[in-house]
Amino acid sequence: MISIKNVSKRYATRELFSDVNFDVLAGEKIGLVGRNGHGKTTLFRIITGEEYPDDGKVFRPNNYSIGYLGQHLKFTKPTVLEEGCVGLAPEEMGSEWKVEKILSGLGFREEDFSRNPSEFSGGFQMRIALTKTLVSEPNMLLLDEPTNFLDILSIRWLEKFLRLWKNELIVISHDRDLIDSVTTHIVGIHRGLVRKARGSTGKYYAQLYKNEEIHEKRRIQDEKKRKQVMEYVNTFRSKASHAKGVQSSIKKLAKMDKLDKLENIRTLSFAFNYEPFRAQQIMDVNDLAFSYDGKEPYLISGLNFTVNRHDKICVIGKNGQGKTTLLKLLSGRLKPVSGSVKTHTAAVPDYYEQANTADLNDDLSVEEEIALGRAFIDKSRVRGICGAMMFSGDDAEKKIKVLSGGERSRVLLGKILVAPSNILFLDEPTHHLDIESCQAMMDAVRDFEGAALVVAHDEHFLNEVATKLVVFKNDKVFFYPGNYRDFLESIGWEDDDKLTAAPGGPVIEHHSVQEASSRPSGAPVLPSQPAHTSQPDADPGRAVKGHNKKMTRKARAEFVVMRSRSLKFLKTKVKGLEDEIISFEARVLSVNEELMKDSRKMGGLGAIRRSELSRELKELAEKIESCYTQLDLAMKAYDAEERKYNEE
Repeated sequence: MISIKNVSKRYATRELFSDVNFDVLAGEKIGLVGRNGHGKTTLFRIITGEEYPDDGKVFRPNNYSIGYLGQHLKFTKPTVLEEGCVGLAPEEMGSEWKVEKILSGLGFREEDFSRNPSEFSGGFQMRIALTKTLVSEPNMLLLDEPTNFLDILSIRWLEKFLRLWKNELIVISHDRDLIDSVTTHIVGIHRGLVRKARGSTGKYYAQLYKNEEIHEKRRIQDEKKRKQVMEYVNTFRSKASHAKGVQSSIKKLAKMDKLDKLENIRTLSFAFNYEPFRAQQIMDVNDLAFSYDGKEPYLISGLNFTVNRHDKICVIGKNGQGKTTLLKLLSGRLKPVSGSVKTHTAAVPDYYEQANTADLNDDLSVEEEIALGRAFIDKSRVRGICGAMMFSGDDAEKKIKVLSGGERSRVLLGKILVAPSNILFLDEPTHHLDIESCQAMMDAVRDFEGAALVVAHDEHFLNEVATKLVVFKNDKVFFYPGNYRDFLESIGWEDDDKLTAAPGGPVIEHHSVQEASSRPSGAPVLPSQPAHTSQPDADPGRAVKGHNKKMTRKARAEFVVMRSRSLKFLKTKVKGLEDEIISFEARVLSVNEELMKDSRKMGGLGAIRRSELSRELKELAEKIESCYTQLDLAMKAYDAEERKYNEE
């Protein structure tokens, strides 16, 4: 465990956070959240000792080891396996099997173990670094955006690994599902303050927004009260008969704390510009086949589906199997070997690919680069888009060359907002965004009136946005006409990455990994052994029938009933506590309003009544605190029960 006491950090005149105090107790798993640039990685570096705080200290037990996965990669060994073994403790040398199992879980094939790390793309190099960190089995794991560059199967594998992790963990991630799946507490950095709370990201943000709403209401009430006192003082200051009351009011005014107005925090906030489209069907994909050399075996083969005007279709599967390639085929950036992609003549497409940040002109400003997206666009419109992308004021005049990766991605996003469209092609649009910005992106895609085809690995995004799927699985690509939850229930991922626990930390069972994505960085072609792909049988019920061989309909029905009863009881308890809190807080507002009205009257309620109301406020505060404690326990029980049933 570690203890952080009175830690502050500032750069020049900007303070990241101050007076940070929290402990990480034995076995606690913490999700560290906050907006990009607000100090999450800096706090990590302070915990590891790579950076020193301006004030305060981090206390660690003797011989307490910390494994840190950062954003900068460094390799010193000639092979992937040897590099992974760097993470083994001295007494573990010779336990290469542990490294092999983790590498397999993260998508490496056995033949990849002997290759040089430099041959791999950035995503797979990140996985090598992650392997070194995980295999070291430290007392505490610090993971800074570990899902960057991971595909959906590797993310699911990592979630299971971290759920079985026995020691302490702090993880930074824009993936809310990952954080909620593996952590027990949230530590949030917001407005320079750091707060630790038990529970999920949803609960943390709900409480955060509620606290800010309460702060603003109190500030407005206090301002009104101060104004009333000042009016009384100014009105009766010159009247001797009111001298005592005026002096009393002046003293009261001096004692009143003045709440500052909360500064607006820049937030990604936008909506895609929609070009009206009246027809029902906007695209028809017929027997699509493709390979980069034009020869068999094909990377994509026999793919058929249609895109209707409001469809939100997510493309999912392992890295390197052709998801980005498919998006380029559908958007017309690549031509198929056979088959066709027929797009309606009234279709107006727009394309976003995060890798395209290299095409931005370093010598242009943000405003100039966004304006390039459309000729003769009004400057005020461009400035509005800059503001929506969090480049307000002088920030719109920043040169592209000084921007971070996340900022460059926002410029790309701003460029597609310039012109209207009715079909979007988005390749991993939430990459490099923080949780708040991911939510803004998710809302914008879901609320877009047109169609969208999105390559995505974030299961929270998939659950909220996808109405249909294109799935790369088991060396095939096929269209699935339901949402992501339906897909997991009826088909799912193979074996879902088997995991078992072992002494000293989690160990992964060996399983076959047919990953086609570990090509050298910058290679123009896809894997040397492209996946054979074909459309599945027309009968959509065959996968469901295979699933039901393991669980009969009767057994499944009984299981669903049992799950429903158990969760309903806990859900009812949570709802009851939430209702109590709402009721108590409504009464608090009522009492405060009565006291505020009293302050405006001469004579007023009287000392006895004011004393009663003050006592009631104290009792209400105790009841609210008690309800929140019970709510924490109830929500934890509900989450644990739901997780148990989901795993079953």
